[in-house]
Formats: sequence, C-alpha cells, structure tokens
Amino acid sequence: MSAPHSDRAAERAEAERLFAWFRARGAHPVEADILQPAGTLLDLYGEDIRARAYVTADPLRGEMMLRPDFTVPVVERHMAEGAEPARYTYMGPVFRRQEHRGPRASEYLQVGFELFDGADPAAADAEVFALFAEALAPLALQPVIGDIGLLKAAVAGLTASPARKAALMRHIWRPGRFRALLDRFGGRAAPDPGRAAWLAALAAQPAEALIAAAGPVTGKRGADEIAARIAALAADAAEPPIPAAEVAALEALLSLAVPAPRAAEALRPLAAALPALAPAAERFAARLAALAGRGVAVEGLAFEAAFGRTTLEYYDGFVFGFLAPGGMPPVASGGRYDALTAVLGRGRAIPAVGGVVRPGLTARLGGGAC
Repeated sequence: MSAPHSDRAAERAEAERLFAWFRARGAHPVEADILQPAGTLLDLYGEDIRARAYVTADPLRGEMMLRPDFTVPVVERHMAEGAEPARYTYMGPVFRRQEHRGPRASEYLQVGFELFDGADPAAADAEVFALFAEALAPLALQPVIGDIGLLKAAVAGLTASPARKAALMRHIWRPGRFRALLDRFGGRAAPDPGRAAWLAALAAQPAEALIAAAGPVTGKRGADEIAARIAALAADAAEPPIPAAEVAALEALLSLAVPAPRAAEALRPLAAALPALAPAAERFAARLAALAGRGVAVEGLAFEAAFGRTTLEYYDGFVFGFLAPGGMPPVASGGRYDALTAVLGRGRAIPAVGGVVRPGLTARLGGGAC
C-alpha cells in the first residue's frame, strides 16, 4: 500500500530540508544509480538486507538490484575518484522487500552524510554523531551508541583456534547463532552423544576411506573439499573449550548496557580477562572525549555493547542510532565502516564513518528537524 499523497509530500519536504542542512555544513552532494550491480554487493550488505533486496536480471549487465541504501555505491565512487578528507551527502529512495504487510515501507526516502578522513577517527566519529544529534534535536529522540569494534576485539582475543574465532566473527550480527557457537565452543552446550560418536568415527578413519564408504560423490563439492571439511570437524572436536573466564568476560561485554561514561569503567575488568580488548577500550574512551568536545552530553548518552548487531554487517566500529518510542524503526542510524573501504578500494583503504536519516519518520514526528 502506498502512502497518501500528503504524507509523501511531507516526506519529500523534510528530505529536502535535511539534504540542504548537510550541504550547508560542508558536504558535497552526490547521487547513485537506483539500479545497482548485485554481485558482491549483496554479500557486503549482510544477511538481513540480502534476503530483502529486490533483485532482477538484466540481459546486458547481469544480476542487478534496486538500491537498498547509498553507502556502498558512495564508497565505491569515493574509492575510485575521491581525495581525503571528503564529506558527502545524498538524498533519494531506497528499497527493502518486506515479508508481511504492516507499517514498514518497501520504498522510502533516505538522506545521509558520509565522512572519509583518517587523520583522527575519534574526532570523525564525534563530528558525524554531533551533526546528526544537532539535526534531530527538536524531536527529543533517544540516542544510543555501541561499538562493534569492542566485540570484534574480544572475539579476536579468545583462546581458540583461528577457525573457531572466524566462525564467531562471521556471526556477530546473528545473535542466536553466535550464542549457540559460544555455548558449544565454551563446552556449555548440552552433550550430543550421537554427534560425539560420529566425530569419533571421523577421527578414527582416513577421509578417503569415509568418502569411499559413503558411495558416489554427488553435488558440487569435490572429494578434496569433503576431505578438508572432515579434517576441520575432527580438529574442532579435538580442540579444548574456550576458557570459562574468557567466555564470562565476552558475555558480560555483550550484556553491557549503561550510561556511556560508566561503560569506560566497566570495560577495564573485562580487558583484564581479555587483554585484546584494551586497545578498543582506549579508542572508546578517546571517542567519548571527542564527543564531549563537540558539546554532546555524554553523561546522558546510552551505551549498549550489543547495539547494531542486527543491522548492516559492514559496520566494524562505532555505531549509533536515534530512536523514537512506539516501536518505530530507528529514525537515524550509522557507524564506522573502515573494512568496507578496503574491500571496495582494490587494495586501498580509508577510515570512514557516516549515517542516514529517514525523513518520512522525522516528518511524522513533527518535522522541522533542522
């Protein structure tokens, strides 16, 4: 169902106002094609948006998708043509397929701001957040910040094999799967005698014998891939559990939800159990100082370590959102995505952070957000 014309007009007026506001603060306006090459972009957006993208086939250009957001095409353009530092803003429709009829729209306007600057990442984070906070201040929204970098640092510092850490890292954005893996790797999952016996059988015989006993190889995986998988399963079965103190520290981090200044204090004992957290905790403290320097009232700023785990998977550091009551989607959200620039930069990377506003929601809440 499409929105009434009056709602569309209010959304467009609010989008124009936000777009002009970002331009007035030094952002260069850019555009991106509505129809984007699918290819690796679907992987970059993550599982949630990949499942909700509108994908079609073009006889000349191959698989294409309706633009689900602007960040990836803006990064591609900057990595190909831009120089640092650079500030961009954009405005236009984005498309997300919905599984059920309801209040979430399949097409809506998005206005955003992106900053590419490697001189001082903490200062860049603070600039972007403060810009959105100022733009949205009349709406009295609840700002929330998080830090995917803390979670990634904690996982990287676990006493575990590279394979186990890679599996946990891959599922940071899927809390249920992450929890199941952490329980299993930490030795706390309910024992499965059948799986244990099966793994013991794998370890007792050469992979070639197991493949031969299973009959003809079917499907796309060759014998070498099957053998590698058998070896990986056997190695995982023989690996000792992640130490309980490290699992407890990671769980405490995931459940941390406190005012931002208290988060810096709460991270100290966790870094004692997981020393790899220390550099990320220092970056967090530097960011808080930079936010305060920008006039952000950090004492009233909510911090949730798990915030951002169900959003876009290209965020790898600071994340933020501005929330309204009543179960509405986030009015604005954003974060740092340094790794994305490395993926799209063909060997070159640049620290980058940005965010988006949904003008349809700001209009519904009263508009005049700038």
